[in-house]
Amino acid sequence: MASTGQMLSRAAASPHSASRAAHRRKPVSALGVVLLIIRYVILIAGAIVCLAPFAWMVSASFQHEGDIFSWPIHWIPKNPTIQNYTSFFGSGGHIGTWLFNSTLVAVVTTVLQLFLDSLMAYAFAKRRFPGRSWLFGLFLATLLVPGQMTTIPNYLILKHIPFFGGNNALGSGGHGWLDSYAGLIVPAVVSAFGIFLIRQFMVSIPDELLDAARVEGASEFRIFWSIVLPLCKPVLAANAIFTFGFFWNDFYWPLIVMSSPQHYTLSLGLALFVGAHQTAWTLLMAGSVIATIPVLIVFLIFQRYFVSGISMTGMK
Repeated sequence: MASTGQMLSRAAASPHSASRAAHRRKPVSALGVVLLIIRYVILIAGAIVCLAPFAWMVSASFQHEGDIFSWPIHWIPKNPTIQNYTSFFGSGGHIGTWLFNSTLVAVVTTVLQLFLDSLMAYAFAKRRFPGRSWLFGLFLATLLVPGQMTTIPNYLILKHIPFFGGNNALGSGGHGWLDSYAGLIVPAVVSAFGIFLIRQFMVSIPDELLDAARVEGASEFRIFWSIVLPLCKPVLAANAIFTFGFFWNDFYWPLIVMSSPQHYTLSLGLALFVGAHQTAWTLLMAGSVIATIPVLIVFLIFQRYFVSGISMTGMK
């Protein structure tokens, strides 16, 4: 496997050489400076528009209810308080259980998706078998189907899973995987988008690396696990951010599958603070801030791989 390591070193050195060449200084014209300023102004304006709702949510979570909707908007609380957070955790709901449920569903789904999507992407990118292009095109075609169209079929399949939830061998008599963790996790363990994203990255890995490992006697799974996956860290990080963020914030599918409050995810539980005639805005803002923190942590952990993962798959 020594020759494989040398090839990995050369492959790793190549992008750095290209990066140094790309960063050579070039003279900038006056028009170029103006365009650069306009570009930054547009980007800063877009960043402000995107961050303003989040900044208001954080500010409102530390304000009294009477101050939240006062005009002009108080971006900095006049009388800051943490009472909203203590009241949120002491509201009598299943806050801790909802946090655990969201963490369990998002983490398990992300890990399973990364592993299974990577395996399928490796097959589509580096293995030769009859019908590969046709089968990959079929996977891509599923991206064109709106998720709402598969809601009812998925619901009926989960309801009639045999031997679970009181069902008999024919899948009748009970509720199957409805109102269970399996009902949230299993339908989402494979993603056509994730397979496409990772496959596009794996195509750029030189086949010579894999051929060298095969000559050394490495098995196909060893090649996938020890050579291909370490080179795919950027795209795996990008896919992890997408997947974790989506399933942490998902509201639609848990609303359909879950019926017991102790099985709610946090995003679904927050909806209980919105009533037909009255909404607990202070508690809702505090809960929304808490629900945002895990996604920010995941993004900060994987952010150094995020941009390279997206750019190298052609998704930019």
